[in-house]
Amino acid sequence: MFNFSKLKLPIIQAPMAGGMNTPELASAVANAGGVGSFGFAYSTPQQITEDLIATKALTNGPINANVFVFKPTHLPARKIQSAAIEALENLPIEGEYSLSIPKEPFHPNLKTQLDPIWIQRPAILTFHFGIPPQTVIEKAHSLGIVIGITATSIDEALAIEKAGGNFIVAQGIEAGGHRGVFNPEDQDDDLSLEELIAGIVKASHLPLVAAGAIMSGADINRVLKLGAAAAQLGTAFLCCDETGISRSQKQFLLEAKNRKTTFTTSFSGRRAQGINNKFMQLMEGRPTLPFPMQNTLTGPIRKLAAKNNDWEYQSLWAGRAYQHVRMMTATQLMYELESEIKVAQK
Repeated sequence: MFNFSKLKLPIIQAPMAGGMNTPELASAVANAGGVGSFGFAYSTPQQITEDLIATKALTNGPINANVFVFKPTHLPARKIQSAAIEALENLPIEGEYSLSIPKEPFHPNLKTQLDPIWIQRPAILTFHFGIPPQTVIEKAHSLGIVIGITATSIDEALAIEKAGGNFIVAQGIEAGGHRGVFNPEDQDDDLSLEELIAGIVKASHLPLVAAGAIMSGADINRVLKLGAAAAQLGTAFLCCDETGISRSQKQFLLEAKNRKTTFTTSFSGRRAQGINNKFMQLMEGRPTLPFPMQNTLTGPIRKLAAKNNDWEYQSLWAGRAYQHVRMMTATQLMYELESEIKVAQK
């Protein structure tokens, strides 16, 4: 079984869906002594296979494959569908785009996504948005794959332990991207990372990986002192050379330091945190489809905006401390983090 204490560096590069994670990024982090990750939320089995095989060729280090636990969903009434499309059609974005109501299947099939993972056997398999079926956990354990699951509350952490998870990813409210709450209809506790770590350490015996606005070695040392076994960093890696986002987007992240992050459901239908832009502002309170149908519906707009290098209409997921992001290779960043951890420990 995987042991975080055996890592050279207690760092997990966060799984980020949408092409941000690459074999080059994951392998660089693993080769430097951490854990490299893939966000396979919407990936096809073929893409999952290709990414894991390509990464294996670049590293013998530990890799984490992450998938979403999608909830059953249905199209809302036609009136809501029409209102959701109308809200997007009225956006003042330059260029032409075509919108259409998504058709079934609305999200990838978990069983099909896991088939290549059982073959490639990454060291770690993590889940976001809930606990997978018990048969999945048992299958992973039989293959020697460690299971981690995101928790945003103490109750979720206890449910993960009861289900047989091997570790908990504690996602503080500071973290960028989608909130990992099990049931999006329930009230989110909005716990800070510090509050969440304190509660989970007291309530659960499982190892804890801290996630949320961790950008430096000092931040890593801080969560380790609070009781975390490791830290998960996502935003910190966004401007690394190996990430799968454009250089112009990286430049935007470096220059948008005067903007705050905010939560929105308008891009995907589920609450997620990113850099505030016109899309978020114009869509606030407007009708949306359920997750992930809204994500499919807004796809053409995000694609057009990316083509135009227009960051006002893209989902720029980032944590609350994104202003501290650094542009360098992943190997260099890992070296810097290691040095900062040593300084913080003195």
